[in-house]
Amino acid sequence: MVRNPTQEPPGTIVVDTRSRYLYLIQPNGSAIRYGIGVGRSGFERKGVAHVERKTEWPSWFPPKEMLARRPDLPDHMEGGLDNPLGARALYLYQGDKDTLFRIHGTNEPQTIGKAVSSGCIRMMNADAIDLYNRVEVGARVVVL
Repeated sequence: MVRNPTQEPPGTIVVDTRSRYLYLIQPNGSAIRYGIGVGRSGFERKGVAHVERKTEWPSWFPPKEMLARRPDLPDHMEGGLDNPLGARALYLYQGDKDTLFRIHGTNEPQTIGKAVSSGCIRMMNADAIDLYNRVEVGARVVVL
């Protein structure tokens, strides 16, 4: 728990890509802070979205743009310990459009604190589970 470093209201998820922390804003002027991994150079993301859906042990379908860059990737991977999305995923939308960006766990915990992803926000699986259990569908997400 830390003091709320933003002016955002309770229930908001704030992703500070520069400091590589994610904050879940609490009602008492505090925030829960989690370490994250972020998008590498050229894959940074900023803006406002909302959580449209949440999934436990999500399947992974790499976007066509990712498959074009990495033809060695599978078209689909079932959820599980080897899945890059880890234990939980929050799917980010703007209006009714899927941004294709997620806040999710990871099968590469050594990447937390680094800028190595294709734009998604990575968390330790235990942290992704904790956040998943605390937020509702519809939660506002602000990526700085």
